[in-house]
Amino acid sequence: MKALAGLNHYQVGEEQIMNKAIDKASILVEALPYIQAFKDKIFVIKYGGSAMEDETLKNQVLTEIALLKSVGILPVIIHGGGKDISKILKEVDKPSTFVDGIRKTTDSEMGYVEMTLSGKLNKEITGILNQTGCSAVGISGRDANCIKAKMLYPDNPDFSRVGCVKSVDVKLIHSLIASDFVPVISPVGMGENGTAMNINADEVASAVASALNAEKLILLTDVDGVLNEGKLITQLTGFEAQELIQKGIISGGMIPKIQSSLNSHISNVHILNGTTPRALLLEIFTHEGIGTKIILNDALPLKAQ
Repeated sequence: MKALAGLNHYQVGEEQIMNKAIDKASILVEALPYIQAFKDKIFVIKYGGSAMEDETLKNQVLTEIALLKSVGILPVIIHGGGKDISKILKEVDKPSTFVDGIRKTTDSEMGYVEMTLSGKLNKEITGILNQTGCSAVGISGRDANCIKAKMLYPDNPDFSRVGCVKSVDVKLIHSLIASDFVPVISPVGMGENGTAMNINADEVASAVASALNAEKLILLTDVDGVLNEGKLITQLTGFEAQELIQKGIISGGMIPKIQSSLNSHISNVHILNGTTPRALLLEIFTHEGIGTKIILNDALPLKAQ
């Protein structure tokens, strides 16, 4: 009897292993139509928040981006790095001051900002991607005049190096994509007088996505998406998003992300939590998704299309 009981336990274990294998195979089958639909399509991914600060999360997200590239999707990464900038400024006894979420940046701070964004962080991201076997090249918006900027507040000397996007030249980005590289872009633009300008990464991602006519714009955040009384809103039209801003349901730091999404004129914008395991893959390759999708073309009915 003991031997029989042991055999039954063994059989149950084998059945569980088989069921898990079947579940994994089912996920791959579910992903197939999306892989086919998105082959050779450009996805602009804004990478920032906690997913950039924790080493485990950083490797996880960048490995997922490498997987997207391996199945034929063409990712373009725009990264932030606000907390790293604050850290280095603190080390040199320069305070980090924000007004309405915008960092005061003058000539004395900009060198540290550019060093952190275009140097340290840009090359860390590029290095991890290259280790996955996914060839990546790190650039800033100043390279090849890729992102031209103008002063956001031209009459305020405290914001003399804070910019907004004036224009985007995608020749270098297209050249990198055509050469099978993943472009990794820091949000430092070329000012009108040739100086470096610190630009909000969401704005840069939106402008680059628009200039590239990207298939998707994906904004990785530290929240699950757009929430209403703590519940995730899985899908919105552009018109509905504007209504929620007016009603105060969308507020705080989510407002500029939504505004960037609407300004991109990209049909499919995704806002999702970069700290959630496999968030990118779940959002792109499953029917249900995991974040909030904003559809600027109201005729598109399904989340994952």
